Amino acid sequence: MDLTAVRTFVAAADAGQFQEAADSLSITQQAVSKRVAALEKQLGVRLFTRAPRGARLTIDGQAFLPHARALLRAEERAAASVRPGRRPLRVDVIGRRVATAGLLRDFHGAHPGTELDVMTLYSAEEAFAAVRDGTIDATFRAVTMPGLPLPEGVEATPVLDEPLQLVTGSAHPYAAADAVTPAQLAGRRIWMPANRSGTEWAAYYDELAAAFGLTVDAIGPDFGVEALLGTIADSATLGTFLSERTPLVRPAGHDLRRIPLRDPTPVYPHCLVWRTDNPHPALTALRDHLTAAARPRLTAPEIWTPAWALRAAGPGRPHQDN
Repeated sequence: MDLTAVRTFVAAADAGQFQEAADSLSITQQAVSKRVAALEKQLGVRLFTRAPRGARLTIDGQAFLPHARALLRAEERAAASVRPGRRPLRVDVIGRRVATAGLLRDFHGAHPGTELDVMTLYSAEEAFAAVRDGTIDATFRAVTMPGLPLPEGVEATPVLDEPLQLVTGSAHPYAAADAVTPAQLAGRRIWMPANRSGTEWAAYYDELAAAFGLTVDAIGPDFGVEALLGTIADSATLGTFLSERTPLVRPAGHDLRRIPLRDPTPVYPHCLVWRTDNPHPALTALRDHLTAAARPRLTAPEIWTPAWALRAAGPGRPHQDN
């Protein structure tokens, strides 16, 4: 149904005259007559009785009027639902217990009035496609993973260089260490069953392992971080990597140790990714908040990150650095 004709019908019904309706709509009286006639033809009934003093609703016109008003209200609600700022900002954080979820929680704490729709998409390829297609407003990802360029019209900005830590049980040789170097872990088994091939974090840890002679083992089903930490806590040989911002849920009765990595510190490079033509005002607020908070505490050669990683070199100065 032509909503322009419906709106014209309602204006004419309220005014009682086609000329007055035409004035309110800034069109000619002839245009009002044509639109009403077209609507009457579509409905198969007469809506008005024309008279020298104006236009009166027929019985069918009176029956249709409340439904016509409801159609126009539905149109307004539909348009309002997608006006910039009227719908929640939809952001992919990868996982609800990782650092990027913490970044979004910090943003919401600073902007409590902003409505958020939090998503957890697994792969960067899926997330980039969702940003490109407008299914989500933004995603947090490591950029630019080899073989996975950003789609056209999509941009990224560094928002967090996240230092890694070694997590072990109390019987591990490095459990009591104040810090360890990546080189000291050469030949030791780092168990990370969530490192599925093709993901950006698997690409990151593969390059980290190659750089320092580490053994990053992804064998075994991924039963989640609690199961991983339970196994690590009981082992004298296994360790795993977690970020310093990852909440550590300790299995009951187990003693887990978090040991900083130094000389250099491996950092995981998080970026915010979004479409350049996305007008949502909360997206601008999120970018501004994250950019203001992105202050690197460590710089090369104190840190290590893959050569392909886009990371923050300071406010407004992203670069790729190893």
